[in-house]
Amino acid sequence: MDRTPLDRLALILIIVGALNWLLVGLFEYDLVAAIFGGETAFISKVVYTLVGIAGLYSISLLFREKVPARE
Repeated sequence: MDRTPLDRLALILIIVGALNWLLVGLFEYDLVAAIFGGETAFISKVVYTLVGIAGLYSISLLFREKVPARE
């Protein structure tokens, strides 16, 4: 299946979120909060929100039909 630029952006954001949760789970270290000034900082909230929206958007990837190969 061909990925659109939006699909790729959503997957990148999901990977960022997954890596952040890995760090939280293993080391109790929130990288997003550390980079952007704390969990309650506006930019951190934007990043968390974008990761969440990307996760919701990516649900659609589960239900897409495979596009036939072009000749």
